[in-house]
Amino acid sequence: MKLQSLLLAGGALLSATAASAGGYQVTLAGQKNNGMGGVGVGLSLDQAAMFYNPGALAMVKDRGVQLGVSATLARQAFRAENGSAQRELQNNTTTPFSAFVGFGPTEGKFRVGIAVYTPFGNKLEYAPGWEGRFALTEIDLKSIYVQPTVSYAITDNLSIGAGLTYLALGSVNLKRDIPAQNANGDYASIELDGKAERKFGFNAGIFFKPSEKLSVGINYRSKIDAQVKGGDVRFSNLSNTATPNFQATQFDATLPLPATTSIGIGVMPNEKLTIGFDVNFVEWSAYRTLDFRFNAPVNGQTVSSSKRFYEDALTFRLGGQYQITDGLTVRAGGAYDNSPVRDGYVTPETPDADRITGTLGASYKFGEHFSVDLSTQFVNLKKRTETQADLLNNGTTDRVAGTYKTQVVVPGVGLNYTF
Repeated sequence: MKLQSLLLAGGALLSATAASAGGYQVTLAGQKNNGMGGVGVGLSLDQAAMFYNPGALAMVKDRGVQLGVSATLARQAFRAENGSAQRELQNNTTTPFSAFVGFGPTEGKFRVGIAVYTPFGNKLEYAPGWEGRFALTEIDLKSIYVQPTVSYAITDNLSIGAGLTYLALGSVNLKRDIPAQNANGDYASIELDGKAERKFGFNAGIFFKPSEKLSVGINYRSKIDAQVKGGDVRFSNLSNTATPNFQATQFDATLPLPATTSIGIGVMPNEKLTIGFDVNFVEWSAYRTLDFRFNAPVNGQTVSSSKRFYEDALTFRLGGQYQITDGLTVRAGGAYDNSPVRDGYVTPETPDADRITGTLGASYKFGEHFSVDLSTQFVNLKKRTETQADLLNNGTTDRVAGTYKTQVVVPGVGLNYTF
């Protein structure tokens, strides 16, 4: 058994297959934005601009507090290449959340704020006995980012902003079977459990509004290397014969969280209608291999390297909102994500594919200060098939041949208070 096969699942350090962006990237920060296909770089809707484009925060008129939570309801299935029965995954739900607080003088050019959000996270459990159980059986991932932000309006039409992104919490727990049986006929298993080191990056943007009907934004989110050092390795159900070959108790690994450059345009034909269009460019090519180092041998080896060879990818987003009454605003949108995962490199923890997303949303304002946002996303990932021949040609036989299919519904709710 190859060590790469043993530790394939570690590539899911911060992955999110049931989210609204390709690879293991998530874009579920603002509930208004969620209802508009995820646009926001070229708009100044509310305090969630801290995530989408800090440069736009200075153009947000109100100071306020914004809280939001979503639920990813995924239906995922796998069918092995040999045509065996379809394996349905257990229905698990993750709840990415966000909180934004924005301050500043009513007539001033400065805005400051702090954001807390969960851009990576997933919970996935394959059916017992599935064909890829020696690559992955379960995974549970969590992360929390904190971002203090400053934004300044240079003129009435031009503003800039930046935030310090801080990976405050990142954790992973994953399990898989080992193709070695004990005296009772049970397969042995391995569990990896680790926490990512706290790391810093930045999120910066420029926002330009040449007229009341047009706005443009550019945003750059820096790369962060998420590192696990001294993560725990635990084995269970090992036979007396197999035990000497599996002595590791700790592991180290690094996963790049890639840089993203985004351009957005906002069009306001009238006071009631707002339309946004975003393009995101994600530098996934930074993810070449997944390397592990162990403090003791795992089946005779202390170092593992598994191929990823991700490709840079684009995401296109389009959405709009329309104010029906003074209190009610409705939204709709869509997005198309190009998967960064090449053919023959699909892994069970991130069975990614090109995806099409449709969104709906609405807000209702109660009085002068309080409002509620609702959003729903419908995400359809194309079927993704890789054959054993693909795996042999690419040297990626540490994963399983077959077809993956995923569909996701992501409802969300947000509460807003302005002051």
